[in-house]
Amino acid sequence: MKIEPLITVNDVVASSQFYQNLLGCESAHGGDEYEMLTVDGKLLLQLHRQDVHEHPGMWNPEIPSGNGMILWFRTDDFDASVVKVRALSPEIVTEPHINPNAQQHEIWFRDPDGYLVVISDHMGDARA
Repeated sequence: MKIEPLITVNDVVASSQFYQNLLGCESAHGGDEYEMLTVDGKLLLQLHRQDVHEHPGMWNPEIPSGNGMILWFRTDDFDASVVKVRALSPEIVTEPHINPNAQQHEIWFRDPDGYLVVISDHMGDARA
């Protein structure tokens, strides 16, 4: 089984650029209604404009985007990822810190649509 998350966004092109700059992924589809972002040819994230197509249950304008969901990405170079996050100037929810339970570095922030995003290194990487 593979997980291929799809999130609804207000502006597919802007969100695509945000995630490409943040994660170093590439556009595999492009367009203003739908996007597929890949890393090394493997699907990482799909973006779908909120107000197009009639997909039952996909989007409800009365519920904030990302309510109850976190997009979590692991990196092999946490410090470089923090530089990329800061360059994008998102709302920082939690500054870089060490999660004492997982012993990993984390930074928590919001993407352009308000989704909560976490970049972390790998469990145990913060042990020194």
